[in-house]
Amino acid sequence: MNATTPIKHTQAEGELIARFDSAKAGLAGSVAVTALREAAAGQIKTKGLPHRRVEEYKYTDLRAYMKSAAPLAAAATAAEAKAVIDGFDSYGDLDRYKLVIANGSFLAELSDVDALAGEGVTVTDFNDALAGDNGAALLASPKTAGEDGTIALNTAFVQGGVVIAVKEGAEVSKPVELIQVAVGEGAQVVRNRITVAKGATFKLLETFAGDTGAGETNTVFDYDVADEAKIAVTRLVVGKALGAKLFTTIARIGGEAEFKALGFIAGPSFVRNQQFVNFVGENSEAKLYGVTMARGKDLADQTLIVDHAVPHCNSREFFKTVLDDQARGVYQGRINVAPHAQKTDGEMMTQALLLGEDAEMANKPELEIFADDVLCAHGATSGQMDEDLLFYLRARGIPEAEARTLLVLAFLSEAIEEFDEEDVTEGLEQRVRDWLAGE
Repeated sequence: MNATTPIKHTQAEGELIARFDSAKAGLAGSVAVTALREAAAGQIKTKGLPHRRVEEYKYTDLRAYMKSAAPLAAAATAAEAKAVIDGFDSYGDLDRYKLVIANGSFLAELSDVDALAGEGVTVTDFNDALAGDNGAALLASPKTAGEDGTIALNTAFVQGGVVIAVKEGAEVSKPVELIQVAVGEGAQVVRNRITVAKGATFKLLETFAGDTGAGETNTVFDYDVADEAKIAVTRLVVGKALGAKLFTTIARIGGEAEFKALGFIAGPSFVRNQQFVNFVGENSEAKLYGVTMARGKDLADQTLIVDHAVPHCNSREFFKTVLDDQARGVYQGRINVAPHAQKTDGEMMTQALLLGEDAEMANKPELEIFADDVLCAHGATSGQMDEDLLFYLRARGIPEAEARTLLVLAFLSEAIEEFDEEDVTEGLEQRVRDWLAGE
């Protein structure tokens, strides 16, 4: 659809436009930030919500799904947020720092800000940063992600978040869990900027807790990984929740650096987990993993674009999906190799296990290569459970239900174990068992 062609807005689009016009005066940011917000809202007016005619949303039609747009969530108290957190067990007894965002606002009183400062990690309220001289830079997106409709929605309505800065050479002693809490209903729009300075090592657990009813969640994590830095990110999106759940990673990777991420999805009725990864320095590596489980009529989408813009970089993408009943899964992955990005090594694999006869998986791996001295490959498989393996286990006295659990767990654990973060392995595998048990 041409940006200049008038469109007939859906009810949800009309509500979003009206919401922005009434709310923009109360949204944080400098004059430059306000201009970026207005430009993003203008994209919604001219293009509408992402729909199936937009290639990246061909299988995940947000325009058709969103019948109405919930108002922005009201502020939550620390007591309300703590009650949700106490009732949600993310990683059990894992020793970790915590940062808390509730209904779009950072709650410093529930966060380990002072302890992290001692580790060389500075945490700032995103809204405070938006009001500063560099506020507009916090909302800027790389070219790869610049036209994405989900990010445009986030830019227009972002309520808050955090800015995390890890100082040069810091080795943070334990993971940091950034918990986004939903209290009551209403939409949450959050953006977080994470900067990992040269030579630093950092682990972040992105956790989403609480049921937002019919409200949308739109969260962007923007990573700036400097030369020789290492970061491992685990995104945990679990629990039955209505409303569109939209999660975006934007990452810029410097030279001789490592960015490793796993997105674990199980439960929401409509969820899109998308990643835009850009190599800006040579001799670096990105490892991206995904574990997705869906049942009923749920839709779960894992989408990514990896931009090899410089030579001598490696990327690995490995995604596993299990679908039951009439659930739909989507995997869209693209590796771009620029003309001068010689010696690129990229591998992409997506595999789906269909437990229900009516389950459906859309696999769309792509390579776009403009250099000739590269090693790039992709693969995709979808199929049902191997009845021979099931018979083998049952013949050895294992009950059918337990045998099926073992096979599904083995299938998904391959991605979890290749992610190779011992802090979260046991907890994630237990969540697979819980999902299979219907919990």
